[in-house]
Amino acid sequence: MSRAPTTSGRVLIVDDEESQRAALAAMLSERGFEAQVAADGQEALERLATFNPDVIISDLIMPRMDGFELLRHLKEHGDQTPAIVLTGFGSIDKALSAVHDLKAFWFLEKPVEPRAFEVLLERAIHHKRALQKADELKRELRLRGVLGDLVGTSPAMQEVFSIIRQVGPTSAPVLIFGESGTGKELVAREIHKCSPRADGPFVAINAAALPETLIESELFGHEKGAFTGAVERSAGCFEQAHGGTLFLDEIGEMPPSTQPKLLRVLEDLRVRRLGGKSEIPVDVRVVAASSHPLGAHLRDELYYRLSVFQIMLPPLRERREDIPPIAEAMIGILNKKHGTRVAGLESEVLDLFRGHDWPGNVRELRNVIERATIVASTGMLRLAHLPSPAFGTRPGREAPQPPGHEGAMTLQPGQPLTRIDEAYIKLTLDHVHGNRKRAAELLGISLRTLQNRIATLRKEEKAARPDG
Repeated sequence: MSRAPTTSGRVLIVDDEESQRAALAAMLSERGFEAQVAADGQEALERLATFNPDVIISDLIMPRMDGFELLRHLKEHGDQTPAIVLTGFGSIDKALSAVHDLKAFWFLEKPVEPRAFEVLLERAIHHKRALQKADELKRELRLRGVLGDLVGTSPAMQEVFSIIRQVGPTSAPVLIFGESGTGKELVAREIHKCSPRADGPFVAINAAALPETLIESELFGHEKGAFTGAVERSAGCFEQAHGGTLFLDEIGEMPPSTQPKLLRVLEDLRVRRLGGKSEIPVDVRVVAASSHPLGAHLRDELYYRLSVFQIMLPPLRERREDIPPIAEAMIGILNKKHGTRVAGLESEVLDLFRGHDWPGNVRELRNVIERATIVASTGMLRLAHLPSPAFGTRPGREAPQPPGHEGAMTLQPGQPLTRIDEAYIKLTLDHVHGNRKRAAELLGISLRTLQNRIATLRKEEKAARPDG
């Protein structure tokens, strides 16, 4: 190398030729790089246990564990360290295969030309630093209560984020439970984005939305003529998701006759199209979900195969503190979608949102905010922008009432002030579903003052009774 590098860093050299790895190590040391060496892939993994390189330089043909096995191991374990593969004359096809299939950064032919080596090494290190910055940004956003399209600062959602971060880089199956509208597919997509498969396809299928006669064809594909109407060959969801993630929603609705076939594919990672004679290897990570307890709906063997990790998504009514940040994030997304300029929600709207039970969960919240955003167009969302009658109301459900709603409380001249206090405190507590802290905030008093006032009213009520 003829000039000082613009970047320095740590490099692991993996080559079974001692002279080759020694020469590369010396070349790097002269330029200020920290270099360690390994004679094959197995020794490289041992080095990686204590050494965190910015770049891995690896030969492809080596004893014990070769370069292909090493790169495959790194890919499967989510290691994003860029790898430059070394190849001899006439082995370009193998090197390109490593770049394409195993995500190597690039390749160099032997003997290594110093200038080309220097340029490629610097680019690889810059790539690693960019990945690290991106990871730091993701961690920062997670600490703010954001993980991709998921939002929540509540302890329940922070636990969900923690499991996603833990399981994402692996290939382990995940089973997600949650009511309809809680965001199970969003969780599955975030698991996919946090995995080494993020650049691969994400394919979703809802078992409850398909007739029993079609579900096997959708999952496994079919050959031409396999059944009436099969006019051409079709790849199933497993083939479409090869190299990525397959999301099986409402897994409990899968027909019992299909479940053993699904289990076999999960165990063998091979699929046979309907009417086909040969099996096709597939590389797919499966994430499943259900909005109901599975009970007897799923075979035990399939349940245990799918539930290596479980994620329980809480309903929105159990994490009301997440409503303001979710609403804020939704408004930003919807402004871009509809070209609106809504700035936020007025406090009365937030109070109403916090008091609503949200039977449709986050999906219902988004629908309400989307409609209100379009109606408002600019400024703050106000009560007048919400649907009338009250949002989210379906036949047979009682609509929530905002504070001060006409008819919610009747005032008559001559009523004792204590009776009015009692009625207004009860009305406020009903509005926030018994949350005394929130009720105190709405009443403009401290929590202790509210508790003392409730205790006093109870004593007065008891004293007023004939048997008091």
